[in-house]
Amino acid sequence: MKKLLLNTTFESVRLSNDNFSKHFHDTYTIGITYEGMLKTFNSNQTYDSYEFTSRVNNPGEVHGGVATSWSHANFYPSVEILSSLYEDIYFEKKVPLFEKHIINDKFLFFKLHKFFLSFYKNEDFLQTQTLLIDALSYLIINYTSQTKKDFHIFDNKKVVKRSYEFIQDCIDYEFDLDILASNANMSKFHFLRVFKNELGITPHNFIINERVNKAIKLIKNGVSLSQASMQAGFSDQSHFTRNFKKLYGYTPAFVKNSNIVL
Repeated sequence: MKKLLLNTTFESVRLSNDNFSKHFHDTYTIGITYEGMLKTFNSNQTYDSYEFTSRVNNPGEVHGGVATSWSHANFYPSVEILSSLYEDIYFEKKVPLFEKHIINDKFLFFKLHKFFLSFYKNEDFLQTQTLLIDALSYLIINYTSQTKKDFHIFDNKKVVKRSYEFIQDCIDYEFDLDILASNANMSKFHFLRVFKNELGITPHNFIINERVNKAIKLIKNGVSLSQASMQAGFSDQSHFTRNFKKLYGYTPAFVKNSNIVL
């Protein structure tokens, strides 16, 4: 658990007034709002994230939003963390999925708040781990809407899944529409139409999303910002920074030797 948590990205953001382009993660997104408002888009529906609410995105869910004086904390736990905890609770290995995107439950809010405080203060790991399990088990028990035994991102989106695997294998390649459509055995016209219908974003935005995710993983593993930008397929560090800000609403400010973004 300790290793998994140290490989998990955490965010702490104050008074954001930014727009967040549509994007997705291959992890969960779990966070809480302290003040202000996020008008959030998730899976073709719009919600308001306000004070004392919690926010959950399943892996692969496309989301974005507009913030107004929004202060919040987030983290991005892996499928392995949630599925292992589900197994501890119910004695079967399954991946929990959540129907509710915004959860108005103060018990959940304060459980997550105490966990975030413990993590950011670098308290004894046993204490942090205890608070994490308390918060996530409460979330799983009360808000799991369905489970999957064999979960792979985009399993129900065939064209997107095939493209995702192709792009993951050649992330720094200079893709064009001919290559992507050919990989899916489709014409360019049908590939564009089906891809956007399945996921809600264009192939170009999809590739940018994956390059940003790749760069973040490299930076967390000690690669410099400039080198990570190049290895992920961006032309330079400023190109990565601009696209990072479109997705996250702020420029990347990674705490040295840490998985925390401020």
